[in-house]
Amino acid sequence: MQQTEHMPPAYDCLLDYEGSPDLLKDRVILITGAAHGIGHAVAVRYACHGAELVLLDWDRAGLESLAEEIVAQGHAEPVLCPADLAGITIGGVREIADRIGERYGRLDGLLNNAGWIGALAPFEHYPPATWTKVMNINLAAPFFLTQWCMPLLRKAADPVVGFSLQESDRAFWGAFALAKAGQRALVGVLADEYGAGSAHPVRIFGIDTGAVLTPGRRQHYPGEAPDAHPEPQRVTGPYLYAIGPEARGFSPLLLSRTRECREVPR
Repeated sequence: MQQTEHMPPAYDCLLDYEGSPDLLKDRVILITGAAHGIGHAVAVRYACHGAELVLLDWDRAGLESLAEEIVAQGHAEPVLCPADLAGITIGGVREIADRIGERYGRLDGLLNNAGWIGALAPFEHYPPATWTKVMNINLAAPFFLTQWCMPLLRKAADPVVGFSLQESDRAFWGAFALAKAGQRALVGVLADEYGAGSAHPVRIFGIDTGAVLTPGRRQHYPGEAPDAHPEPQRVTGPYLYAIGPEARGFSPLLLSRTRECREVPR
């Protein structure tokens, strides 16, 4: 893996990261799970910094609402890609990559953010159907989407692939815990294969925000206080830094809510 003489800023410091207004100007970025929660907030933040977005989610209405919000703020209209990763085929993944290639000729960034927890259940009662859907959305889909997007990413000047990670190896989390562990392993695999010494380097990052007040969080923890955790808008700083040019030299870049704070540029 790529070695550096300095350390990146810590997650907590990056919560206040601002970046220049044109930080992502003309960069084409694909975000999965974009209609709600962290994906929605990150999409708006990327658009504010000049990115040209391709937004993927199963919720077409949610995507259309997000697109209207982005355009109303004076930013470039995103390309919408309604797709359900729970049942997407290799042909479907290939079609997404082909359409991006036809329109842009390259891909500067891919954020694998889509996630589905499924049902929290005791190990001996975990439903096989839930296992399959959870693994498809959280592990198989990002694996093969990244695979098919790699030729487009290698055509970019500073290609980046990111993952929304979550440490969840605890009771009742079943397939989701294993899928997220698999994502973390994939970060290491990609960083080794596409490191600085490779023929076509690609920066890799993973971000674990900890608990955030997303729709999924509210569904699984309905008794939590409304202010128990940060809103999605509060955690976009690390995502902006990680995909932008100021994070060059760090791959894999792993940012977690638990790390100590160091100085970060504004």
